[in-house]
Amino acid sequence: MILTITVNPAVDKSTSTEKLVAEKKMRCTEMVVEAGGGGINVSKALSRLGAPNKAIITSGGINGMQLEKCLQEAGIQYFAVPIHGDTRENVVLLETSSNSQYRLVLPGPTLSAKVEDAILDALASIQEKPEMIIASGSLPPGFAPGFYARVASYSQRNGIRCIIDCSGEPLLLAARAGVYLLKPNLNELSQLAGRDHLETDQVLGAAKQLLHEGRCEVVVVSMGPQGALMVTPGSHLLVPAPTVKKISTVGAGDSMVAGMAYQLMKNESLENMIRFGIACGTAATMQPGTKLFDPADAYRLYGWLQQQ
Repeated sequence: MILTITVNPAVDKSTSTEKLVAEKKMRCTEMVVEAGGGGINVSKALSRLGAPNKAIITSGGINGMQLEKCLQEAGIQYFAVPIHGDTRENVVLLETSSNSQYRLVLPGPTLSAKVEDAILDALASIQEKPEMIIASGSLPPGFAPGFYARVASYSQRNGIRCIIDCSGEPLLLAARAGVYLLKPNLNELSQLAGRDHLETDQVLGAAKQLLHEGRCEVVVVSMGPQGALMVTPGSHLLVPAPTVKKISTVGAGDSMVAGMAYQLMKNESLENMIRFGIACGTAATMQPGTKLFDPADAYRLYGWLQQQ
């Protein structure tokens, strides 16, 4: 079983219109409402792959009720930590005439340190020891930046592989605590390496530096159109991203994390792990709004990547 943690979930609402025009009414397609947030997206993706998983989330107000309803309809097992105030919501709008996507991200409620403790208590109370813990997404206002570092430390104490997918100071602190896998983009890798900027020929060295410092056991650097670079203590592999017609990038990173976690759960090789992760992430960009990926697309792209 894989456990995901989403401390700042959202009700994702997506729609489309032909063209955005200021000061005019724009007729939109029917609104699609789904549960969102980093860890929740990972759980949804894992469920599509048939991987057993459970989600720890925060939930409050009317939006929280809608969030939980969406999870129930999706068949996601979850444990909800109650909060004061409404769970946040996001809006994704697609302009079909240009295929441009607009993402409106609203702030969530300010949460106290008591909620941090309640989430960690919920983590410790789960009877079935997870094979892996994935903490993904932003921290809500009021949370200490070291919260994910606490999750990483808990994982280490209990011999559980941990993947942290976040940015900024929370990522830096989690890396200092030590995790199994880090998935930074180029900007995040620069921050982790203590540099303002990294040239292409410096990426491998920066990733190796993280391994040497004991920050993680595996680094997967997202490099946009170039694909992703996987680095371990004894090897590295650059896997190109397949060329597809991109419709939406929402959830692509979370789909990639889910694909990698699924392969790890099956004890597949790290080479297959990164290939399948890229396949899932790329397949997610082929879907509109917040729909994540079609497993058939993911497996088709995975087959192509295995032949490269």
